[in-house]
Formats: sequence, structure tokens, C-alpha cells
Amino acid sequence: MSSALTPTIPAQKPGNKSFTVLAVAAAIALLYFGRVFFITLAIGIIIAFLLDPLVTAFVRVRLPRPVASFVVCSIALLALYLTGLGLYTEFSGLVEDLPTYSQRVNELVDSVATQADQFEKKTYEVMVPKRFQTREQQIETQQSNLRPQRKKKATPEPLTPAPPAIIPEVRIHPEPTPLLTYLYDYLRSFYDVFLMASFVPFLVYFMLSWRDHMRRSFLYLFPASDRYIAGKSGERVAEMVRAYVIGNFILGAMLAILTCSFFFAIKLPYWLLIGILSGFLSLVPYVGLPLAIIPALLAGLATFDHPGKYFLMAAVIAVLHLTGLNFLYPKMVGSRVHLNPLVVTIALMLWGTLWGAIGLILAIPITAAIKAVCDNVSSLQGYGKLLGD
Repeated sequence: MSSALTPTIPAQKPGNKSFTVLAVAAAIALLYFGRVFFITLAIGIIIAFLLDPLVTAFVRVRLPRPVASFVVCSIALLALYLTGLGLYTEFSGLVEDLPTYSQRVNELVDSVATQADQFEKKTYEVMVPKRFQTREQQIETQQSNLRPQRKKKATPEPLTPAPPAIIPEVRIHPEPTPLLTYLYDYLRSFYDVFLMASFVPFLVYFMLSWRDHMRRSFLYLFPASDRYIAGKSGERVAEMVRAYVIGNFILGAMLAILTCSFFFAIKLPYWLLIGILSGFLSLVPYVGLPLAIIPALLAGLATFDHPGKYFLMAAVIAVLHLTGLNFLYPKMVGSRVHLNPLVVTIALMLWGTLWGAIGLILAIPITAAIKAVCDNVSSLQGYGKLLGD
């Protein structure tokens, strides 16, 4: 009787677990070996999410969506070109001053080496008694006097040169010059990147112009009862990505303006370029502070002699970095993402391993997008709570 009332727990099939493990391993391998394709696709989707409100605004003024998408993409490319032109102008001036920087670095290295030698001599004089110092100096003097005599005794007699051997004529095919070989290998390593990058403008344009058609086709992949949830999840992902990217951009712009103002006040060379780099590099997770300090220290080598200015620059950048990430970042970006620190760290490790440096930039928006989908699907809400704060 008791056995009949005892609930039976369905046993999980070991084949299902094995299939899940193999599917996860296959997905990770696909993301790694196809990283150039998936990175390009992710960047295109993020840019399309950012530009979609502008396209919608043009559509509201009775402009066809393909035309509106073309106008918005053209404006974005023009803004990107002008920004790149301005940075290139600043960077070209920096390249012209590289000999000055290299000379300054050599002087600093020589100064540090001289100070190290003096410190070593002083330490030797303090640690070693004077009687041993005198004895060692006498030994070195005797050895220096004996060295020329030994060289004279050991001078070999000139040998008569042997007759040259007759070498048969061999035709050697000319090898490519090392410069051409280096350029070929270097460009070949970036060929896939350049190829995929050339598809980004077209990818973004077609995502924007065909948005309504793709959204309807995507919803038809689900049953009628699940289409509302699928559409809501997609909208939530787009809103989160826009909020994350725009929030980071506004915060980076604020840090860049403050940093540029400080560099201009202390008359740092190329303050505009270094300030922009320092402000936006501060947003890189975990390593943002040293990345923001290094360009400023290198730029000050040609001008600043007193070490106090280097400490001042490092202190100001550290204060701006800590203030921005601890007070402004949670309000402008963190409130939109809702990821706990452990998940953020694991996501950075995973996507950084799979996709390198660009993976560190895309790790948080991709993980936050996954969380947004889990929050809107009832069967996955447990995973959303696991990822959330």
C-alpha cells in the first residue's frame, strides 16, 4: 500500500546529459573558430540597434525605410570618417616627434643606469671593509698589467693561406626579400578581419531597411502563443544594448573632457589625443586604470623633467577613474544591465578567451542580452535570476 502511494521520480537519461555537454562544447568550438564571422555579426547587430531610433524618426516624416536607412548609414559613416581624420591628424604629429621621444627615453635610461651604478658602488663601499677593497683593487691592477703581456706571448704566427677550392657553378633561385615576406605575412593575418569589416556597412544597412520583414519572419518561427514573448524579448535586448552602449559613451566622453581639460592646463603635448584615449580606456574592465595612465606618462617624456608631474597625472587619472566607475557607472550603465560581479568576471574571462580583446568589450552586452531573454521566458527565469544582481 505504501509503495503505491510513494511518488515516482522520473530518472534522467544519461544520453540527454551527454548530448547537452557535446552541444555546449560544439557551440564553444564554433564561436572560437568562427570568431571573425560572429564578431562581425555582433558588431553589426549592436550598430543596427543604435541607429534604429534615427531610422524610425525619418520614417515618421514619411520617408521610405530603405531611403531612411541609407541616409542614417551615410551620416554615421561621415561622422566616423571625420572622427578618424581628426585622430589621424593628431597621431601623425605624434609620429613626427618620435625621434625626440626616443632620444628622451635614451637619456632617461642612461641616467637610470648611472644612478644604479653609483648606488651599487656606495653599497659596496658601505658593506665591504676598506682593507678588502684595497686588496681587491691591487689584484685588479696586477691582472690588468699582466693581460697585455699574455696577449703578446699568445700571438700566433701568420699562416700561409690555402689555395681556394674550385666550387662548381650552381644556379640559385632568388628568394623573396625579407621585407616583402614580412609584409605578406602581416597582411595575410589581417585579411579575414579586413574582409569581414568591409561587410559591416552593408550588414547594418540591410538590418535597418529589412527590420520589419525580418521581425515578422522571426516571430513566425514560434507558436502563436509564444510570439508575444519572443517579440518582447527582442525589444528588451535592443533597449538594453542601446542603454549600455550610449551610457558607456556618455561616461567615456565625460571622462575624456575632464582629462583633456587637465592635460591642457598642465601643457601636456597632444593633450586632445591623449585625453580622449585616457578617458575611454578608463572604461575597460579591470585594466582600465593602467591603460589610461600609460599614454599620459609616455606623452610627458619629451616635456616634463620633474617626477612630481608624473605622479600628479597618475593621481588625477586615478581619481577620475575611481569616481567614474564607482559613482557614475552604476547610475548610468549598471542600472540597465543588472549583472552580478561574479557573472561579469566569468563573462570577461570566457569571451576574452574566445575572442581576445574585442571579446572583453562585447562580453557584458552579450551576457546582458542573454539575461534579458531569460527574464522574459518563463522557463528560463531561474537562469536570469542566477545571472542578475
